[in-house]
Amino acid sequence: MTQYTPTERTQVKRLPNRGAYDSETVFKILDEAFLCHVGFAVNGQPFVIPTGYARVREMLYIHGSAASRMLRTLSEGVQVCVTVTLVDGLVLARSAFHHSMNYRSVVILGRGTLVDGREEKLAALEALTEHIVRGRWKDVRQPTEAEVKATTVLALPLVEVSAKIRTGPPKDDEEDYSLPIWAGVVPLQLVPGPPIADPRLEQKVAPPAYAENYSR
Repeated sequence: MTQYTPTERTQVKRLPNRGAYDSETVFKILDEAFLCHVGFAVNGQPFVIPTGYARVREMLYIHGSAASRMLRTLSEGVQVCVTVTLVDGLVLARSAFHHSMNYRSVVILGRGTLVDGREEKLAALEALTEHIVRGRWKDVRQPTEAEVKATTVLALPLVEVSAKIRTGPPKDDEEDYSLPIWAGVVPLQLVPGPPIADPRLEQKVAPPAYAENYSR
């Protein structure tokens, strides 16, 4: 397990007891979530773009069209901030002020690098597919050379990283605990439904087990 060294940019300053800087905590959050938000600036204009990602050991990969402004900009080595958040529950306090959410989040800072090597690029695309559905890569048609060339993949090393986590019940002011107001947590979770077949399936193909019994 790696311990990330907190920096001036990643040190959790508000409620620092919620901060975590170990790779085990960070990896669990990254491996469970699907979506990250990528923040960067172009000529002073900030952008925050949602996109998929995958983690391979101490590297985060994102990908998209070679025409993507985000990927073109990040491949130039600009500073980037990537965030990932899982919401685990709604925290209902006795006062409006203390309402909150239980969550697990990760912030990654650094500079992305363009993945040029064909083998690493294909490995990253496999990881991106497997991050969504484990076992899918071996069942699908592999990317053609034209598709590989049309896809940009960026790698962001997990070096300047922090996690922040909230768990547990609401934290009300002491004098509010006697108020006759319900308080507690409404748990939230992502639950898969039954697979829905593509209407253009040309033959009766049964859903694979990883789709019928999807779990994270």
